[in-house]
Amino acid sequence: MLSRTFGCVRVVWNRTLAWRHARYHGEGAKTGFTQANAYLTALKATDELAWLNEVSSVPLQQAIRHQQVAFTNFFAGRARYPRYKSRTGRQSAEYTRSAFRYRDGRLLLAKMDVPLAFVWSWPGIDPVTIDPTTVTISRDPCGRWYASFAVDLAVDLAVDVDDPGQAPATGRVVGVDVGVKDFAVTSDGEKIVNPRHLAKRERNLARYQRREGRRKRGSNNRAKARAKVARAHREVRASRADFLHRTSVRLVGDHDVIVIEDLNVKGMVRNRSLAKAISDCGWGAFRRMLE
Repeated sequence: MLSRTFGCVRVVWNRTLAWRHARYHGEGAKTGFTQANAYLTALKATDELAWLNEVSSVPLQQAIRHQQVAFTNFFAGRARYPRYKSRTGRQSAEYTRSAFRYRDGRLLLAKMDVPLAFVWSWPGIDPVTIDPTTVTISRDPCGRWYASFAVDLAVDLAVDVDDPGQAPATGRVVGVDVGVKDFAVTSDGEKIVNPRHLAKRERNLARYQRREGRRKRGSNNRAKARAKVARAHREVRASRADFLHRTSVRLVGDHDVIVIEDLNVKGMVRNRSLAKAISDCGWGAFRRMLE
């Protein structure tokens, strides 16, 4: 049922996005949430897409709402133009209060007969005490499933998180120069070795990608090979994030002032011989973590 819901959400998003695009370029008409929601109702009334009624209507309406927010951010200059959803990427469906029931730590979604089993990953907080406003079910390309709860902390007094305290002053100032050979060199003379996460796994990753390419399109074997490629990318991503978090936390804890150079990473990756190595470093994420 969840996989079917993902497919319906994807179809509604793509059909509505194509309709918006054609309507604007053909008629010069702008589309608001009311018109898009009416278009969804018309889609569900057709014989071709009558199967949209087999899943809960709330995730479909939420897809329209998210698309409206995406266009608002695009016209405000905060995001790029909304793109079509792919069946091989991350899939998600959002349920509001009218489409799920959460009691005593048990989650029951609309159109499902049994509660959804999940593993709670927030130690110290009893899942029975929370009162979620929305629930988002998602599946990443490697096949892992997630149930994400949105909770209003101002209302739900059972969830009490204290603000972190101020770290003690060290009186130390450091300058950081990032690079490819050494990930970073500090003004104290310390060299932080570049772990080259992608380069270490590149050989295995290439082998998995070749296996995927040899499989027949649309077959189960191709889907399994694609999941293996996704898992390899996930390992690279997780290793890089772990290294960046550990490095940035150590620098922040040991210094009061950190000075780092301004880099035009977007322009530097245009160098074809260094683009992969620069992207593997994660300089942009490192700077954001320091900030």
